[in-house]
Amino acid sequence: MSLAAAFLDYGSLDMNDLDFSSLRACFNELQLYESTAPEQVIERLSNVEVAISNKVVIDAETIQQLPKLKLILISATGTNNVDLKAAKAQGIVVCNCQGYGTASVAQHTLTLMLALATSLIRYDRAVTQGRWQQSSQFCFLDYPILELSGKTLGILGYGELGQEVARLAQAFGMQILIANLPNRPKHENGLELNELLPRVDFLSLHCPLTPETQNLINANAFELMKNSAFLINCARGGIVHEADLVDALKQGKIAGAATDVLTVEPPREGNVLLDANLPNLIITPHSAWGSVQSRQRMVEQLAENAQGFISGQMIRQVNA
Repeated sequence: MSLAAAFLDYGSLDMNDLDFSSLRACFNELQLYESTAPEQVIERLSNVEVAISNKVVIDAETIQQLPKLKLILISATGTNNVDLKAAKAQGIVVCNCQGYGTASVAQHTLTLMLALATSLIRYDRAVTQGRWQQSSQFCFLDYPILELSGKTLGILGYGELGQEVARLAQAFGMQILIANLPNRPKHENGLELNELLPRVDFLSLHCPLTPETQNLINANAFELMKNSAFLINCARGGIVHEADLVDALKQGKIAGAATDVLTVEPPREGNVLLDANLPNLIITPHSAWGSVQSRQRMVEQLAENAQGFISGQMIRQVNA
């Protein structure tokens, strides 16, 4: 099968450290565009059969103007940038990537937990500010240091990623509690969120952003948590009500938080969390998934999905 493809925003995953040879081998021609503006989408896809996109929107109006298009490969798990129904109506197969970042995100989650538990960022800043150098003792212990061993971790979203976080946390001697998600099948050992929150020392989010999880962690949730508890969010920004989180941190309703995600990314217009300047808040720039191994796995999955389409054995199709 002769196919030409265009990757509309490969710069979202390639830092000049990935091997695209497996993906190139699937097509007679592969155009790589670092980024694509909305007004460029139709032009760049008009003469290809395969579109590859991470975040570039391919909506119903766009799809209707692309009669040659046969396959859309999403270089992500989320599919909200592609109109799946419109693609299906036009006979276009849509496939995504899945599970490529499990090890990377789980590692980042534990990194954030450890950084909060050990006051790592605050100690680093103290040293660069010269405070250790001025200490009367050989050590400098101005900030609390907690052991993960014996602490209870609550996990909201117990899929592949949540289970891997649990496995790593158990290696540190942590106890695991699982929260049931709203309007989803209940886990065999799961607890309702309002039952779980008062019992956990750490709460880690690994669920999708849906109408049911939008702002699920809000002022009411923080009221139920221990004032010694920590929140970790490596899922989606909209799951946490950001203004309520700022208030909870300022008022000491929880001990600290770390997030890899915000409601709007990148936060060009600012964000209440970025503006808060709180010592017990860590923010990373949606980088949890970004190990070189994770990003290379994504490229290999794109190639697998393309080969599946060519052979008629669809892999990871999301609009069947």
